[in-house]
Amino acid sequence: MNPPIGPAWAVEALRQAARVTWTIQARQAQAVDKADRSPVTAADFAAQAVVTAWLRQHEPAARLVAEEDAATFRAAPPAVQAAVLEAVRLVLPQADTDALPTWLAQGRAEPRGRFWVLDPVDGTKGFLRGAQYAVALALVDGGRVQWGGLACPNLAWPAAEAPAAGAALPGWLAVAARGRGAWAAPLAGGPWQRLWVSAVRDPRAARILRSYEAAHTHGGLIAALARRLGTRQPPVRLDSQAKYALLAAGQGDIYLRVPPASRPDYKEKIWDQAAGALLVEEAGGRVTDLDGRALDFGQGRTLARNRGVVATNAALHPAVLQALRDLAA
Repeated sequence: MNPPIGPAWAVEALRQAARVTWTIQARQAQAVDKADRSPVTAADFAAQAVVTAWLRQHEPAARLVAEEDAATFRAAPPAVQAAVLEAVRLVLPQADTDALPTWLAQGRAEPRGRFWVLDPVDGTKGFLRGAQYAVALALVDGGRVQWGGLACPNLAWPAAEAPAAGAALPGWLAVAARGRGAWAAPLAGGPWQRLWVSAVRDPRAARILRSYEAAHTHGGLIAALARRLGTRQPPVRLDSQAKYALLAAGQGDIYLRVPPASRPDYKEKIWDQAAGALLVEEAGGRVTDLDGRALDFGQGRTLARNRGVVATNAALHPAVLQALRDLAA
């Protein structure tokens, strides 16, 4: 069933990318290191190739800013390249060894004006553990996210009626369009439902969502924040922008990205935040940086004018920002 908002081709691209990544994860994919020592897998390349192929067909003149590139793919071991081609052919039988580098090269566009931004496997370390990850696609125009989608194959469906056991593809897909709400449906197909953030107003009852990987954030500051707020709930730890999806569905109340103590000047990559941030906002939540400023997606490949991220159900936002100010005093 087509989504109630946004381009149907983008939703189908996310479904197909989720299928190839889920298939590779089930086969226990191995990672190789990029130049910055961060891991990349066959799933990253395959998902990016699939989404790019759909983009070229439906919006051939569009810019794409994506995490992976053709040079890294060409430098990958032959076994990884073969696994990419095999996975892509599950959904695009016409794919060949010449098409893959061409598709992957398209993700090097300049992030200006109107462009699409893609993280083919957001949460690679979670993916490698067989845990949570997301395929994240968003449309940015004039520095603001206008449409976003997250495909989360390992995330439990938030509705009362779960997908049937043995579904061809588990998990769920969430999409949002500015001014038109946030919606979710099973990845395997089914009706769409509107997403809304929680109504929790007491910080003591808040559920804090945080990264599973300790190196991805400042765990000490988040723990101090929880104490300052008097939060009684244990933190919910999981990888990727799946945290945004849970927040938008009312299954969490606060999510923070705080630069780790080892990298205090770290700037978030736009593909790590774009889709999820819009999803939360359109579900009734609020997203800013740690200083309460709106996220600016018009400054290149990073949120260069922002420091970290705070996402909440809106009702808790003032208390979180005040607690952060108190801790910094």
